[in-house]
Amino acid sequence: MERSRTRGFCCGAGGAQMWKEDEPGRKRINIERTEEALETGADIIAVNCPYCMTMMTDGVKAKEKQETVMVYDISELILQNEP
Repeated sequence: MERSRTRGFCCGAGGAQMWKEDEPGRKRINIERTEEALETGADIIAVNCPYCMTMMTDGVKAKEKQETVMVYDISELILQNEP
């Protein structure tokens, strides 16, 4: 994703965007971030924060991609790959 690492882009929940009403004329921050993730063509979105889990899952559902794109906490992915 273009906005990653030191140029990362938060899902917004840590800044209370989860509970705010939509601002007129602005896209919800989690939808914007979800769109960026979906543009990569990935079928898994990994997160490392419970807020991100909620925001990205909601974004995937809003884009009606929940059947083809899964959102996992990174610890779930690590456990899946243990011998």
